[in-house]
Amino acid sequence: MTHPPILYSFRRCPYAMRARMALWVAEIGVILREVKLSDKPPALIEISPKATVPVLISVDGPVLEESIEIMRWALGKNDPEGWLTGDDAELIARNDGVFKHHLDRYKYPSRYEDEADHGQVDHRAEGYAILQDLDARLAAQAFLCGETRTLADMALFPFIRQFANTDREWFDAQPIPHLQKWLEGHLSSDIFKSIMPKLDPWKAGDQPTRFGPAESMTAQ
Repeated sequence: MTHPPILYSFRRCPYAMRARMALWVAEIGVILREVKLSDKPPALIEISPKATVPVLISVDGPVLEESIEIMRWALGKNDPEGWLTGDDAELIARNDGVFKHHLDRYKYPSRYEDEADHGQVDHRAEGYAILQDLDARLAAQAFLCGETRTLADMALFPFIRQFANTDREWFDAQPIPHLQKWLEGHLSSDIFKSIMPKLDPWKAGDQPTRFGPAESMTAQ
């Protein structure tokens, strides 16, 4: 019996969401440690000084501190749906770079009041322009890289969910029907429902919380 990896996570963090989805589809069971971001456990800070989630600790590899690294690591071990065929580095980089920049400033404007562009850049409009591009892409195919969901879809979905939820009434009123349908499909998917359990924050000494498909946990 092997010791399952340990995943430090935060339920609502989009980076942690996409890591959990990749681990789930790869059927890799983990010990899940829910982190309270305002009170991070010393064990997390010790293993990863930057102490951002997700962080994955496995017995057969290095500590992984980036969500995309965790996704690729998991899918490299088992990729039953072929997610790696849609590892679109350009799409993911734009999401994690410029889109995330505008998303943060749209969702949390008070955090960025001291920035030089405060009040001069419409961050919702800048983010929406990227969503319009994705909508056009989805007009021709069901998912971002073809007719089945792949890594690109799962890497972007949690961030688009966050953008939409900032003002859902406004988002739903926009003429981006293909993206809206795509988002709703992910929100109602079994995998998304499966990776969103509500857990108490972990602390040293707690009983381990096993996370993953049932068959992945019984194999360990």
